[in-house]
Amino acid sequence: MTIEQSDRVSSVRSQPGQAVWKAATGFITRKPLGAAGVVIIVTMIIMAVATPLITSHDPVEWNLKDKLQAPSLTHWLGTDEMGRDLWSRILMGARVSLLIGFASVAFGSTFGGILGIASGWYGGKFDQVVQRIMDALMSIPGIILALAITASLGQSLFNIILAVGIVQIPRANRVVRSQVLAVKESQYVEGARAIGASNLRIMASHITPQCVAPWLIIATSALGIAILTEAQLSFLGLGVQQPEPSWGGMLSGSARDYFVLAPWMAIWPGVGLSLAVYGFNLFGDAIRDVLDPRLRGT
Repeated sequence: MTIEQSDRVSSVRSQPGQAVWKAATGFITRKPLGAAGVVIIVTMIIMAVATPLITSHDPVEWNLKDKLQAPSLTHWLGTDEMGRDLWSRILMGARVSLLIGFASVAFGSTFGGILGIASGWYGGKFDQVVQRIMDALMSIPGIILALAITASLGQSLFNIILAVGIVQIPRANRVVRSQVLAVKESQYVEGARAIGASNLRIMASHITPQCVAPWLIIATSALGIAILTEAQLSFLGLGVQQPEPSWGGMLSGSARDYFVLAPWMAIWPGVGLSLAVYGFNLFGDAIRDVLDPRLRGT
């Protein structure tokens, strides 16, 4: 291989990396708040994954001799009424919140999106039945629906993910269905019908790709809602069971009796919860502005 050919191959190989870097810098320049949301999200994920490496305290074990200690070099964020290190519990709470947030949105938005594609494509009685079910779900406030599902199924991590995910289904369904109704009458879909393509092939090859952008927008914006819903469930005693730490659980129960004496017990879980919801909302708004053609020029 000549030097010229080698340089050409190296240039071709570097193009994907350059494209990614160019897209990333362009996103940061155009949407600095969205980039700030990405920084918050990535930082939370790294801290949650690296919990064993950045803390040496057990987040569950009691240590009554150290209870209600103010933030110090030993306990960076202080301790709670049981002497448990709040830094460790905040990190473990981030794990729980991110797991429930991503898993519930993956379930709810994916199921709602698939149902929206089928409902919008087939129409008729099937669409009417599905939309009446969506109307019923949307008529119930999200937290009330999640409370009812969790109370009936029992307290477990899977049931919480299921309950929070069901709350996400109607929003994803409506958004994706509206996109399907706009796309199904287009000429390329009519062309696919004319050559004898099956319904499943048309939905998979021609309809679904056009629904990815609105689905991604609704999914990213739903992450903050899912984390907040889990915190509300834990605050009301129907979320993650003690002694497993969660941000909502750290703000409820007997801990509330000590907030006057140890305000850091309420401050740090509240800060973590606020940053998580704020970061996902910033990122979701930026994704909407980038992917929505009507907003690209704004």
